Amino acid sequence: MAFACKEELLQGQPTTYLPDRQRRTDPRVMYSVDVASLVMKTVTLPVRDDGSLRLAIVADTHSAPHRAAATLLAARRPDAILHAGDIGDLAVLDALSTVAPVLAVRGNIDVRAPGLPDVLTLNLVSNADLALRILLVHIAVNGPKLRADIVRLARAAEASLVVCGHSHVPFIGRDRGLTVFNPGSIGPRRFHLPILFGILDLMPTEVRLAHVDCETGNAWNPPAAQSRGATGARSPIQNNEGGK
Repeated sequence: MAFACKEELLQGQPTTYLPDRQRRTDPRVMYSVDVASLVMKTVTLPVRDDGSLRLAIVADTHSAPHRAAATLLAARRPDAILHAGDIGDLAVLDALSTVAPVLAVRGNIDVRAPGLPDVLTLNLVSNADLALRILLVHIAVNGPKLRADIVRLARAAEASLVVCGHSHVPFIGRDRGLTVFNPGSIGPRRFHLPILFGILDLMPTEVRLAHVDCETGNAWNPPAAQSRGATGARSPIQNNEGGK
């Protein structure tokens, strides 16, 4: 199976939009993973009879998702919604669950709560066969690169896709054999960043990743792609499922 997606990496942007001095000391940036203390969970989700499945992916709602988010999510008719953390008020998850079942992880601002792990491994299965394995975690990258501890977690789980949040930066990339997807934030705007969510479309032969703009309701392309007149052109990115 292949990943078919636009390269939507915002080159050169730090994980958090803070002055260099503050980024060296800010606890949001100096966050580290103590694997022994992580609450981990594994969920299996069956695909549709035709081998397809759609996931909506949100992150960083901070108690205040965009007013159009629920309507736009419902219009995409996802089979489930993934929340990559920094939920804020947990009532946000209740509201999202009126659209589709919600699977979420705890962000660095979130309380510990039953059913809210630090790391979630999601197995998408067709009959008894694994179609795709996703590692969902709040903080996964430093700039455009995966953190070494997250690479270890993903490889231990034999995941091929890492989904994360935290930075509010919409991101599709590839690092050390893993595909990385940050949907951006549907919460309060951070600096000049867009307000977005992600869509993952699983099909029998490929996976498609894209962003949707909450302010326009349209597909979102990064500024560099927009200046080139891109209209959703996609390039294949191989995963490392290895037939598993």
